[in-house]
Amino acid sequence: MTIFSASILLFMVMDPFGNIPFFIAALKNVEDQRRQKVIIRELLIALFVMIIFLFFGQYFLNILQISEPALTVTGGTILFLIAIRMIFPSVKHSLAEEIPGEPFVVPLAIPYVAGPSTLATLLLIMNREPTQWLKWLGALIGAWAASGLIISLSIPLSNILGHRVMIAIERLIGMVLIAIAIQMLMTGTGEFILSIQSTL
Repeated sequence: MTIFSASILLFMVMDPFGNIPFFIAALKNVEDQRRQKVIIRELLIALFVMIIFLFFGQYFLNILQISEPALTVTGGTILFLIAIRMIFPSVKHSLAEEIPGEPFVVPLAIPYVAGPSTLATLLLIMNREPTQWLKWLGALIGAWAASGLIISLSIPLSNILGHRVMIAIERLIGMVLIAIAIQMLMTGTGEFILSIQSTL
């Protein structure tokens, strides 16, 4: 995986276009002059959490003795479930949360930006090639910066693109993520079968 493909994957998993309605809903009780500051703060918190996961998540996996095939299948499963919800959203089980005041950490930083699928993807990328940590850090920062720019412009983008276009973009990203998730599941299953055969 190259730095560009990793950036694109992380960008799609962060799903900034799909998060725009959630950010708008969560910030509706925040004063207009405070909203941009809150968004920047939450984006920085999310970046910090993702960087911690990128560098220290693999040690946690080693303690739990989780194999690479298991991590690949887990990441693919989480990604698949997230993508399904992007394509077939449920109003009953919406990710949107009602925030009485100004949100802090939850739900903007976690899980809207640094969600389970993003963290699982970071673990998978780093676990496969830990020596390329600088490349993965660059990919993360690039994807985060692009997502942050879109989220920072959430209200203008929502007004310009409209609700239907936003939904169409999220569905398209969801379709691509399903294909990636299936590939991850196939790869993890194949690696597991090979590891069993090698022990026989």
